[in-house]
Amino acid sequence: MSRLDVNRSGEMEVFVRVVQLGGFSAAARAYRMTPSAVSKLVARLEARLGVRLVHRSTRALQLTPEGVTFYERSVRVLAELDEAERGAATSAAPQGRLRVNASVPFGTQVLLPLVPEFLARYPSVCLDIVLTDTVIDLMEERTDVAIRHGPLKSSDLVARKLGEPRMLVIGSPAYLKRHGTPKTPRDLERHNLIGFGFARTVDGWPFVDQGRELTVTPHGNTLVSNGEALRQLVLSGLGLGRLATFQVKEDIAAGRLVPLLEEYNPGDRDTVHAVFLGAGGQLPSRVRAFLDFLVEKVHL
Repeated sequence: MSRLDVNRSGEMEVFVRVVQLGGFSAAARAYRMTPSAVSKLVARLEARLGVRLVHRSTRALQLTPEGVTFYERSVRVLAELDEAERGAATSAAPQGRLRVNASVPFGTQVLLPLVPEFLARYPSVCLDIVLTDTVIDLMEERTDVAIRHGPLKSSDLVARKLGEPRMLVIGSPAYLKRHGTPKTPRDLERHNLIGFGFARTVDGWPFVDQGRELTVTPHGNTLVSNGEALRQLVLSGLGLGRLATFQVKEDIAAGRLVPLLEEYNPGDRDTVHAVFLGAGGQLPSRVRAFLDFLVEKVHL
């Protein structure tokens, strides 16, 4: 029989309790077992070790010299196991490598500015940050936390919601001066609409016009792979774009970008989640600390 087939810590625990309580019957009551079951367990332990641990009698239980030695070492081993489990489950100081995946806009405008504060709070954590708008497989990429935009698909991932930023159609003053400001969604047919070169949950730009829903598909001369590239092109005056408020609010406040067609905006939002593998009680402390930090600090 291999060691993997034997619950050695369980045997130790029962044996220690037999010694501490002074007999098989008392230990059996503590574990809700029969005295016979406890006696057989100790007998199996003795057979495996090849030594007698206790002298049995109807009146008292007496340890052999080998039993005294095994009892003392078992107490130390069980104490160390308890300490190891407490340390793994509730480490007071999160530490180790934490791999995080985020979209380029969220990473550059939300996550990276928060990194110094997080590492000041948890100096023993090493962040490994990957920015890409490509949806990755967390298991395959060995990623602890990923930031996902839009509706979540059914999966084994667990999610914590970070916010629901509104989506805006935006353009630069320079572009609008050259090409005019669209007054209705139908005016967008005459404009250069910059889109994404990958499939999205919502590919078109949704609007509501006189109570009717309509979608305008971007038909410009440029496609991009991430939201930050789209923002830069819109800032350059190449065309119009549609982005989340957290990506463009500073540009709007500074006058570098102008929100368009707000009266036709249906109020659709880009829901943002932090997703991860494993239930909350099974998370390493560094992952739990990072998720709690995001929920506390991210305001979209």
